[in-house]
Amino acid sequence: MSDAVRCMWMRGGTSKGGYFLADELPADRDAFLLRIMGSPDERQIDGMGGADPLTSKVAVIKKSDREGIDVDYLFLQVAVDQSVVSDGQNCGNILAGVGPFAIERGLVNATGDSTSVAIFMENTQQVAIATVPTVDGLPNYNGDAAIDGVPGTAAAIPLEFKDTAGSTCGALLPTGQAVDNIEGIDVTMIDNGMPVVVLRAADLGITGEESREALDTNSELKARLEKIRLRCGPLMNLGDVTEKTVPKMTMVSTAKHGGAISTRTFIPHRCHASIGVLGAVSVATACLLPESPAAALASIPEGSNKQLSVEHPIGSTLIQARLEDDGTLGPTAIVRTARKLFDGTVFS
Repeated sequence: MSDAVRCMWMRGGTSKGGYFLADELPADRDAFLLRIMGSPDERQIDGMGGADPLTSKVAVIKKSDREGIDVDYLFLQVAVDQSVVSDGQNCGNILAGVGPFAIERGLVNATGDSTSVAIFMENTQQVAIATVPTVDGLPNYNGDAAIDGVPGTAAAIPLEFKDTAGSTCGALLPTGQAVDNIEGIDVTMIDNGMPVVVLRAADLGITGEESREALDTNSELKARLEKIRLRCGPLMNLGDVTEKTVPKMTMVSTAKHGGAISTRTFIPHRCHASIGVLGAVSVATACLLPESPAAALASIPEGSNKQLSVEHPIGSTLIQARLEDDGTLGPTAIVRTARKLFDGTVFS
């Protein structure tokens, strides 16, 4: 007999996956998730996964007991071609669907035209506030907000991140420096919600304008990046990262379309079609550090309130950041969208 579990499939930002209530998942959770996604298999033909890390994701949500928090959210990355379910990172794109899901499942009551949902992200022990458009007590998914990597428009869901610095690595700059030299390459090891190693694309022998497909077939580049990543893992307080999905590796170059910086990111062994939400926050933060490899390439607007457009292979991601009077980084925010795709039962 197959396990049958209630599930809502949603697009969150530029990702897609299954959203579950924590108490409805079976005891053998990981085996169940691998089965419903169809992993391990490059095509995930026997499951719901879309043969891409961006469409093989899971959100596990429950009512929170924490003061001032509405729901707890655990993100799980289900590997496509391996029998691996990882909780070693967060996902700011899937996060965009957590607020609407919480309202749909009755964990949070809608309040007028918009509803604030305070979300505790279990992976990184941090808090995000999602503002969800609502109508007649339910999420309103229709709107005119557009994000690169998603066709059409939908309702805007602003996500404000709190206390993200060092959420995984223990410090914004785990080594205490804005620049370190690893394997002869200057890098910034940074964690402002997502552990990322930021490097100049030119230092790796590429322009930073290459397509995702071209980079995925560049075996020499990938081997070099992995060698650097394995060295950086322990220095970022992540230990041996051989089997981990963090840190992400982001190569930066001068923006080509009026943004702050251009990026190509490996997550960690395949080139990202775009860039993760919290990864973009970490990269944008690196651009604000004068000594970092990214700073000399970045175009930074004047004033304390920064609008930083992080370019990626299929467009750009807009990060809102504020520099306080003492030079420290204040809250960061991003606008995402989400859409409910189906609500029903999934079978293992």
